[in-house]
This record gives sequence, C-alpha cells and structure tokens, in this order.
Amino acid sequence: MSAAEVVATNPILRGFNPDPSIVRVGDDYYIATSTFEWYPGVRLHHSRDLVHWSVVGHALDESNGFDLRGIPDSGGVWAPSLTWADDRFWLAYSIIRTMDGDDKDLENYLVTAPDIRGPWSEPISLGSRGFDFSFFHDDDGTHWVVGVQWDQRPEHPSFSGIALEQYLPDEQRTSSDAVIIYRQPSLVEGPNLYHLDGWYHLLLAEGGTGWNHGITVARSRTIDGPYERDAAPAVLTTRDTLSSPLAKAGHGELVRTRSGEWAMVHLASRPTLRLGDRYSTLGRETCIQRVEFDADGWLRLSDGGHHPAETVRFTGLEPDVGSGRMSPCDDFDHDELDRRRWSTLRAPLPESVADLTARPGWLRLRGGSSGASVFEQSMIAQRVEEHHCEVETLVDADPRSIRQAAGLAAWYNRSAWIWLQVTWDEEHGRHLRVVVRDGRTTRSEAFAAPAGPLRMRMVIDGGLLRFETAAAEGPWTDVPGAYPAWSLSDDHGGQLRFTGMFAGIRVEDLDGTGWSADFDYVGTRFDRGERHD
Repeated sequence: MSAAEVVATNPILRGFNPDPSIVRVGDDYYIATSTFEWYPGVRLHHSRDLVHWSVVGHALDESNGFDLRGIPDSGGVWAPSLTWADDRFWLAYSIIRTMDGDDKDLENYLVTAPDIRGPWSEPISLGSRGFDFSFFHDDDGTHWVVGVQWDQRPEHPSFSGIALEQYLPDEQRTSSDAVIIYRQPSLVEGPNLYHLDGWYHLLLAEGGTGWNHGITVARSRTIDGPYERDAAPAVLTTRDTLSSPLAKAGHGELVRTRSGEWAMVHLASRPTLRLGDRYSTLGRETCIQRVEFDADGWLRLSDGGHHPAETVRFTGLEPDVGSGRMSPCDDFDHDELDRRRWSTLRAPLPESVADLTARPGWLRLRGGSSGASVFEQSMIAQRVEEHHCEVETLVDADPRSIRQAAGLAAWYNRSAWIWLQVTWDEEHGRHLRVVVRDGRTTRSEAFAAPAGPLRMRMVIDGGLLRFETAAAEGPWTDVPGAYPAWSLSDDHGGQLRFTGMFAGIRVEDLDGTGWSADFDYVGTRFDRGERHD
C-alpha cells in the first residue's frame, strides 16, 4: 500500500450507526448518524482519511432544548442531513413522536454551528410535511429542502412523493410552496440532491429498511424536474443475495474526496445466524464504497456490480492513525459521563441520578422507573460493535426490597432486553437473577450473590448471550443458561424496529425511595470473529 492510499474495512462505523450523512470541509470528513430514542441526539464522527473515525460529540442535547421523553421505541431522531454552507454546518433532522397506523406525528428542524463540536443553535422549524428532510445548497447560493411527503388518508398511498421547497435563511423559514419532484408506486426515502455536470442527481433509498433495502438514483436538467429514474434496478443493494456479510444495504450519501474520487456512505447490517435465520443484533451500521459516474452519467460502484464491498481502497489520501478509538474501559474517574461513549434513553440523567462525586472513582446510579417507561430510566449504555464481545462491571448494591435491582443489561428496546440483576426477596434475601423481556417478562431461578461488591460479566457469542459472576477478588462462576441475544434485533418481535443492541448498567427503584447502586467501572472487549449458528 502506497503512502497515498488507504484501505477502509466495512463497516467504518460499527454497531448502531444508521442513516449516515457525510460532508467534507477542507481536509476533514464528518458523518452524522441517526440516534432514534437515544440521548444525546445525532452522533457526530470525524476523520481525515475515511478509514479512522472518532466520535466528536452530538448536535442535540439540553443546550438546545432536546428532550424525547414520551416518544415511542424507534421514534425520535430519524435520518439527519449534515451539510456545509455559508461558513457553518447545517443539520436537518426529523423527530417522530407517534407512528401508529396511518399517522405519523413529527416535526422537522434545522440547527447550525460554526464548528462540528458546537455550540449548536436553537432548532428552527421546517414543518411537519414528512420525514427524511435533507438540505441542498445550489451553485447560485439558494438553499433547498428535499424530503418525503406523507399522506395519512387510509384510502391513499402513504407515500405521496419527494417534495422540494426553498429555504429562506434570512427569514429562517421555508417558502411554503413545496412541489413534488418525484413519484413512484413504492416508497422511496432518504432523498439527497447533487448538482453535477449539468444534472441534478436525486439519490434515493427504497425497499424499506430491511432485507429489500437499496439505493437508486433519478436525474433532471432542472431542480424541479421532471426526474428520470435510472434504468438499473439499483446502484447498491443486497436484496438479491443471502451471502453478503453486509446485508440490508441502502440509504446513502455522496462525498468527493480530496483527490477528486467519489465515495458513498451507506447503511448495512451484519446479520448473525440462529437456526438458519438472520438477525441484525448490531443494528444498522455505516459503510463506505468507491463510486463513479459511467459514460452515460449514471452513478455506479467503481468495482462494478451492485453489492457492497467489505474492503475499499481510496487513492490520494494519507492514513491518519491518530484518529483513535476510546479506551475499552471507563473507570468513572472523571467529572462527568463521557457522552461519546454513553447514551441514555430519551433524556439526560441529572447529577442527582448519575453521581460521580458521592464516591470518587465510582458511578452512583439512583434507581429509576421500570424498563417499560418512556420517561425516566436509570441506565447508561454503549453500542455493541461486534457479534463477539465481553462487557464487565463491578457493582456494589444492597437491595432491601423486591422492587430494587441493579446490574448489567443488554438492551434493544422496552420490549426486548436481558438483565443480570442483584435484587432481594423474602425467601432468598439478596440474590441474583436473570430477567428477560421478550414481549413478556420471564425470570430465572434465584442464585446466590457473593457478599459485598460483585463482578458481573456479559459474554455475547453470535446469537447467544451468557453471564458470569464473581466476588470482587474471586474466580468467575457461570450463570446457568444461555439467553437469546438474537431477540435483541431489528428482525424479531413483529413491530417496526430501527435501532440496535446496547450494553450497559441499570438500576431500578420502583418504590421511588432514592435507593442507589455504585459501579466501579465498565470494561468492554470487542472481537471481530466469525458468525456462529
């Protein structure tokens, strides 16, 4: 490999990082990804070589009034659009508040910032016409919003077209005269516009977000159409193969590299196998491909075909190994939680709930509501990045009620989680159990908890999950049973699911007495192993 060549291994953003939006500013590349019901909102990543990426923050938090309490699972922040114009970053995003039946209650917003690390502005409303809004900044200095238009009438198709509307920055509003620029019988989403060589190219996601997902393109000589769809079935898809390790490929955006090449980021899932079925436990991840325009001006993968490649080479870019990853262990020896690593559900945890000062070097979590709550839960969690991983913690907890529990959890959403907890009851006193939520809640038999602080370890191996426990200084003991990690996926449960597996620590105090548990550290090890059946 020459000094002016880099090799990217897909996914470049591993674990739950869907709907990537990419922009280059000078020599720097930035990607924004969807966060749905997780807090803070819109994860932001930086790289100088398209290979080594680091999380640099989030665009939405308490500083600009971001709060998702009450929104449903897989609602919240959908499909951000990150662009650069007028010496600032522009970020458009949708917040989905309900998605029952034919209806979707949602709002679209714009926030801006002079630097990717902020500060980000207060949100500017872009209306509620539909979702997946993106910005396009034309060569003449005009600004446009393009997005899905939704029709809630049950006798009409829900998808009523891709709409285009001018944005007026001096007035901080859209022009209120949207026009439909593209229609087709089936749903297309994630629209993005590009103006190249006299053509307006409209990049589109189609086929839903599952196994039929893909990317297509349409183009026009004028911004408001008519747009002609590419004759090829797809620019990128895996709908016609079961063998691709990067399944569900779709929802992409383009960026031009410093050397003049074109790259396309897109989402994909690495399924794990369980009894012959595929489960996307890691959620939808971000990949990158090299693309080009063919002799007729249509977008194509540079290596031919329409299936995503696992390794991609880019020329004219210097490797930037300084863009490193975070330490695998958080010892809680800092003044505040590292939000690059830790997410919470729907809202931040105040210092009275997540306290790093009460016992220096430990995190004290005050117990919160049940796993069913869409308002207040006491849990911090990080993305699971590989099918083979270990997560370990040391917890000091002395529950005295059947409604108090603390421990290590694997989480997908409110109806899908697996939790090793130290708790209490009248028969066993302080003890350990594994509680599983898969539509309904089941509990393992009680087993003895070592006295004093105890270690917990979660081991994920493909579609299965098991636990181990130990005294603070003692040997590990296996917890009986293997648990269904495959159920913590987009592909299980029958309802819309758009996120991915997280691992973290959580505490419940259903009596609301202020009971808490202390955690000394959380350590994680990810292994890039093979899929297991």
